[in-house]
Amino acid sequence: MNYNGYKIYFWTNENDEPIHVHISKGKPNINATKVWLTQSGGCIVCHNKSKIPEKELNVICEDISLHYYQIVEMWKIIHAGHIKFYC
Repeated sequence: MNYNGYKIYFWTNENDEPIHVHISKGKPNINATKVWLTQSGGCIVCHNKSKIPEKELNVICEDISLHYYQIVEMWKIIHAGHIKFYC
């Protein structure tokens, strides 16, 4: 998923972690911001390693929440049904 120059993605080797996405400007990288998805359909910033400005990050998190069900479905496919939520 893309948002205003940011890539929103997951890594495929994170089966033991709750559902989350990484956000970075440009290419995916190890210093990406991490956002957990909650069972209630929201999201919580785990860390902001890519230093996205707070105002932009809030808007991106709103967009992630709007696409919550699509993200969860993609996570299920990529992680073979492994589901664990933050909170």
